[in-house]
Amino acid sequence: MPEWLIEEGIGERRALLIEGDEVLAAKLRWPGELAAGDEFEGRLLRKNGARGLAEHPSGREVLVDRLPRDTSEGASYRFAVARAAMTERGRFKLPAARPANEASPIAEDVFETGIPVRRLPSGSWEEVWHAASSGEIGFAGGSLLFSVTPAMTLIDIDGDLPPRELALAAVPEIARWLPLFDLGGSIGIDFPTLKAKLERKAVDAALEEALADWPHERTAMNGFGFVQIVARLEGPSLLHRFAISRVGLAARMALRRAEMVEGPGATLLTVHPALKAKLKPEWLAELERRSARPVRIEIDPGLAIEAAAAQIVGHDD
Repeated sequence: MPEWLIEEGIGERRALLIEGDEVLAAKLRWPGELAAGDEFEGRLLRKNGARGLAEHPSGREVLVDRLPRDTSEGASYRFAVARAAMTERGRFKLPAARPANEASPIAEDVFETGIPVRRLPSGSWEEVWHAASSGEIGFAGGSLLFSVTPAMTLIDIDGDLPPRELALAAVPEIARWLPLFDLGGSIGIDFPTLKAKLERKAVDAALEEALADWPHERTAMNGFGFVQIVARLEGPSLLHRFAISRVGLAARMALRRAEMVEGPGATLLTVHPALKAKLKPEWLAELERRSARPVRIEIDPGLAIEAAAAQIVGHDD
């Protein structure tokens, strides 16, 4: 049976759904985030019909809807988070919640029910992380290019196979990476244009089969090869995080690399200058506690942001 494995990283928690040697899905959470399913007692600040604004006990504001008629501004109510906060290019979307008794069922919180492990299987998180960083997935004869926009996540399919073969070859890769990137909301897929209706139906059937276990709604392919998918949106996907917080993600990965090196001496972590400012003192203190080694930071403007390097050096080096 597939199992969720949870790695408690420095500055983030990582989760992979694994069956045998195969990684089926991934999730990422940062400390302090309100997650879908979290319940809280909040004060209703403003009300406009069934919608309004509530105050979380932390002081953060949360959008609320499905408010009963008898709710009053200034009173406190029990709410359940439906969607975590989302940052998109040019705007910040507050978390969204509903009265606890009106909330739609949320899937189990894998970070609470999963199996804690000291380290995820070798290379498994790195594969997902680097794929999300590049936004490009290659397959025999073609590639998928993922692009995050405020309206939807777009998937462009490119390759040198004939259009029908290229579209069908892309389907299993799309089905694989939607849960690996933890994607939700509106997703548009730009397949090669298929003029024959039977060819479009063949791709629709392949998509239906490949996504049978992934909850969603979907349009049929139109004459231009476009398919729209809508899935429950509970928070930022890995792609969204890279679009908005690339340096923060790279800083956390740098700490992970430093934590993984072994041996006596000191940890030398070499990073792009932009990363140094993101390495919080408490994170570095936690790295020293976990590794039982002092940590030194050096900067190298020639390094890519994602290419931090960690090694063990002598105390006097």
